[in-house]
Amino acid sequence: MFTGIIEEIGTMRRIAKQGQAMVLTIGAKRILEDVKLGDSIAVNGVCLTVVAYDESSFTVDVMPETFRRTNLERLQTGARVNLERAMAANGRFGGHIVQGHVDSTGIITSRTPEENAVVFRVEPRDAGMMKYVIPHGSITIDGISLTVVESGEAHFTVSIIPHTLAETILEHKKAGDEVNLEADVLGKYIERLLGFRGAGPEGQGKPQSRLTASFLTEHGFM
Repeated sequence: MFTGIIEEIGTMRRIAKQGQAMVLTIGAKRILEDVKLGDSIAVNGVCLTVVAYDESSFTVDVMPETFRRTNLERLQTGARVNLERAMAANGRFGGHIVQGHVDSTGIITSRTPEENAVVFRVEPRDAGMMKYVIPHGSITIDGISLTVVESGEAHFTVSIIPHTLAETILEHKKAGDEVNLEADVLGKYIERLLGFRGAGPEGQGKPQSRLTASFLTEHGFM
């Protein structure tokens, strides 16, 4: 599990592709201080497993499912990537619950300065994930925990402060760039559980969803 607080910007040193499988070697410093084989590191918000490392880099495998679902396949040697180690049990929970499981990629459609901030407008490729994106809720963009400002049918906006721009690869993102998106996992679990209400004591039978507008209104969500 991660929190969406980027620890370091790494550099893609080597990319080896074979079909829809990849092996990535990424240059880093801070996150290598206590690295071990088998550790989880989020690369642009994608949870990957360390399979090798040395004093200045680590290597991860990318399986076909991850290749298809994320923007990792479009990275080039020399690209900068957001890095975060899995959360330590005694660490601060600075962001929100991030699994490192990308729901969809998205396209930045605009980048607009607003006084001391920059507002990014993003359109997910899978518009179905928008049901989990709510104003003032959490969203993960390339591994960064951010707060949704405005949510439409097929887009959302986030406002980025100077510190976040400087400490992440968002500083270099522009309209037309693709980013990895992960919606807040809490909404997905709630939807799934509500869908099985009335399906039997052991969850058997056809799911019967009760997640309707009237249900949400009755229970104070609308």
